[in-house]
Amino acid sequence: MEALPCWQFLILLAIVCWLFISTSLSLTPKLRSLIQPWVTRRVHGDIPFILLIQASLSLSLSLARSLVYCSTCYKGRGIEILLTSSLVVMLQRYQNGFLDTFFTGLSFVVSVPFYTAFLPLVFWSGHSKLGRQMTLLMAFCDYIGNSLKDLVSAPRPTSPAIRKIIYTKDEKENALEYGLPSSHALNTVCLSGYMAYYVLSDNNEAGVSFKLLVVLLVFVLVGLIGIGRIYLGMHSSIDVSGGIVLGVATLGLWLSVHGELDAFIVSGHHVAAFWSGLAFLLLFAYPEPEYPTPSFEFHTSFNGVALGIVCGVQQTYHEFHHEGVPRIFTQHLGLMTFLGRILVGLPTILFVKFCSKALAKWLLPILCMLLGIPVKSSCYIPMLKTNCKTNSDEDNTRSSAGYFERFFWYFQPQHGCFDVDTGIRFLQYAGLAWSVVDLVPSLFSLLRL
Repeated sequence: MEALPCWQFLILLAIVCWLFISTSLSLTPKLRSLIQPWVTRRVHGDIPFILLIQASLSLSLSLARSLVYCSTCYKGRGIEILLTSSLVVMLQRYQNGFLDTFFTGLSFVVSVPFYTAFLPLVFWSGHSKLGRQMTLLMAFCDYIGNSLKDLVSAPRPTSPAIRKIIYTKDEKENALEYGLPSSHALNTVCLSGYMAYYVLSDNNEAGVSFKLLVVLLVFVLVGLIGIGRIYLGMHSSIDVSGGIVLGVATLGLWLSVHGELDAFIVSGHHVAAFWSGLAFLLLFAYPEPEYPTPSFEFHTSFNGVALGIVCGVQQTYHEFHHEGVPRIFTQHLGLMTFLGRILVGLPTILFVKFCSKALAKWLLPILCMLLGIPVKSSCYIPMLKTNCKTNSDEDNTRSSAGYFERFFWYFQPQHGCFDVDTGIRFLQYAGLAWSVVDLVPSLFSLLRL
């Protein structure tokens, strides 16, 4: 068996070195102490602007200004917001049901759950390159954005001073995360920008007016998402602007390497081995937040999705994912056939997700026990919820632990044991993604869909 190419080995080695350096020097709390106070002041000082957005869209600009003026008190160097109960009640009364629903729905359209359901349809419609690029870009954005959220650990706008509009389960989970940067703004810039790039690249003969229309739609969508996140009370202006700036930088980086990355995935050597090692290390190369949030869970899920997509596409590229596969609305893939694919594909991937989770819940604790890795479970395995060693027990056994056990201990010293739910979630979504690009297309071939 051939060894990993030099560049692949160097990338994995660089990540391991970064893990040791950042952990040894405690870089996360040091960086947080420098950035968090400044961002927090900006978030609190942005409350008048958020009230202005909420009130001006629901009422009139003049009333909005009066509300903000009445509720603002200048004190010392900063701005302190003093909202009496009557003012809060007054602001809560003036709500716009249409705008509440519109911005909530728009936020869902660019959310992670929506893309999780939408991306399989992109693969099954024949646009496999677009599907795998958007999936990997989504995973990259999720890692970058959530890492910065938990690194800075900056608060969202405070409530009840700010009216937070939360209708969906997804928004309830988002509200538990930290604020900077706005993931919705980041994802919208990257994914809508890449989709625009894909559409324009696929239509080289399109006129200037069509290209301007596509670019204009991207700008309008990004603007509406930014305003919507502020209107819903989920983010301050610095969160949104930070997400947009980070999104532009991320999209520019992605467009500069996406061709080479795609060529490596479909025709490179040791793709599955390299990506498996990369995905494993990224589970540890993640900052510890000030307080636990769902951000790491989201990263773990999309990290698994990326691994499943890469492994599945690399194995079946010439069968199901090459550029010559039929695309939707063509002679070989009509609308009814595509609907048939959806009816077969969606239940299949949900079944695989269920089986992957059940298998991981059974195998991972046994594997960790055989390797001597102490484990706990946050929610998936009730009997392991308190199965964690105390500090004294850990000190007595660490000296006799093997190198693999020490790896987990070294990078999770504050826990004393490994949360097996991370591995379960990772394998669950890796199995789901693999089924989207490998198992389900095989069923389509058997059923002639």
